[in-house]
Amino acid sequence: MKKAGSVTVSLLLAASLMLSACANNKVNQETNNSKETGNKPQEESFNKEGLPIVKDKINLTMVSPKAQLAPEYNEMEIFKRLETDTNVHIEWNNIPDTDYLEKKNLLLASGDLPDAFYNSQFTDYELITYGEDGTIIPLEDLIDQYAPNLKKLLEERPDIKAAITAPNGHIYGLPTWEENELGTNPFFHVINKGWLDKLGLKFPETLDEYTDALVAFKTKDPNGNGKADEIPLSFMHMQWCMDIAGLFGAFGLPDNLEHRIVRDGKVIFTVTQPEYKEALKYFNEKWYKQGLIDPESFTQDAPQYLAKGKTADETLGSYVWWEVEEVVGTDRAKDYALVPPLTGPTGKKTIGRGNGGGPGRNAFVITSENENPEVTMRWIDQQYEPYMAAQIHWGPIGVIYEKDANGKLVNLPLADGVSMGEFRQKVAPNAAGVITKEHFKTIVDMEPRAQQRKKDLENVYDPFMEKENYPTIFFLPEELDTINQIEPELLKYVNTQRAKFIVDGVNDADWNSFVKTVEDMGLSKLMALYQTALDRYKEAQNG
Repeated sequence: MKKAGSVTVSLLLAASLMLSACANNKVNQETNNSKETGNKPQEESFNKEGLPIVKDKINLTMVSPKAQLAPEYNEMEIFKRLETDTNVHIEWNNIPDTDYLEKKNLLLASGDLPDAFYNSQFTDYELITYGEDGTIIPLEDLIDQYAPNLKKLLEERPDIKAAITAPNGHIYGLPTWEENELGTNPFFHVINKGWLDKLGLKFPETLDEYTDALVAFKTKDPNGNGKADEIPLSFMHMQWCMDIAGLFGAFGLPDNLEHRIVRDGKVIFTVTQPEYKEALKYFNEKWYKQGLIDPESFTQDAPQYLAKGKTADETLGSYVWWEVEEVVGTDRAKDYALVPPLTGPTGKKTIGRGNGGGPGRNAFVITSENENPEVTMRWIDQQYEPYMAAQIHWGPIGVIYEKDANGKLVNLPLADGVSMGEFRQKVAPNAAGVITKEHFKTIVDMEPRAQQRKKDLENVYDPFMEKENYPTIFFLPEELDTINQIEPELLKYVNTQRAKFIVDGVNDADWNSFVKTVEDMGLSKLMALYQTALDRYKEAQNG
């Protein structure tokens, strides 16, 4: 890490002024030489093409979040191979992903900057703000000169280039994407079919039938151990692929993590709508008051949540996660089944469509403290070579993949009892790199669980899915200012209140006060902005 800003040199005593001046001249000369030659490779050491990138090994500092099950990145096989190939050593500052955003912001505020942020998770606002103030640097010229893999991708897919280009014309962050169309609905609802069969219950098709099943799970000892240890329903409040947002569709208005949906081209904020209120009342009166919701659903982290499906006695009745095995393990997976959208008071089935869906644009940023941006761009560009991109996302050849006779990466079998979701965290950073639809045909086989997920989406959810979503839009700077001023506190408030209403209930007075507070926080201004941006985006798409 290098501290941004000036370094104050202490004055020595006047009595040793002559000696001090000589010493300082020597120090200054060494400092200047260090800046010119220190960690910056000599011109003859840097290879603009081919590997290694440098003849003499060089160090770069990078900050990155790390999944809880992942090792430190220098211990990850894929990065060991990259170092061998490139002769570039990365000094990683791996921050647990649960703490990353806070610590990243502290680093940026302090000016204590690495050479780059890997899997940076910079928001659009941060990309533009830190790009325009010089904290991070524009990358388009570096891409043009030193990133042949990425340059080729952007030439072949101008839609990806458009998605990562800021309104001011600069590229500040690099893309990451798996173009597999698996994010349309992240909320896969799962129920213990083994318990349903044991208790003689039909598979639920309506919300009330599902509730009846949860009551039976709680009261009729389906695991047969004589203990009241069954958990009818567990989830993780307002977390990707772990929340009950999909169940709001039973009331006629599906929800998502942004509480922002699109119907007939109109942007709707779900949480102030009457259907949302009815859902909260139902979840409180029918579920929470009857003890059907795991109380830890509002506070637990992923390891706690995943452990609940793997207790010695089977205790988990229903949950939300898009891979059955990752929660309950491979041996118990056969006892569980996906629940299609449920019929609620409206008599219709519907489920929301996730927003966005295009490439991310914050996989990698280079800071202004970086003395070797050319080396850094060449290093990250290795991860946009299609075979390497696949390994960065899922794991290395020989561990996850082997090449078949056609040169396509195919999945090696996993050891018994191993979940791909958990194993992937240990062997792949899943950060930079783009795998397109074409790559799934020619370069890499979609992993078995993704193939299953795609089939599940097509068979279970797609027939009932909303037709529209809010696309990934790169907003204008002034729009980002407004979003940043209003949305974080607004979402924090409504998410806190959602949990409170589910636990404590909601009456008319509390609801009216809630809606007024949301409006006072700037909701109308925010929705008008989103509508204007959506209309502009559609106009541009239509040419």
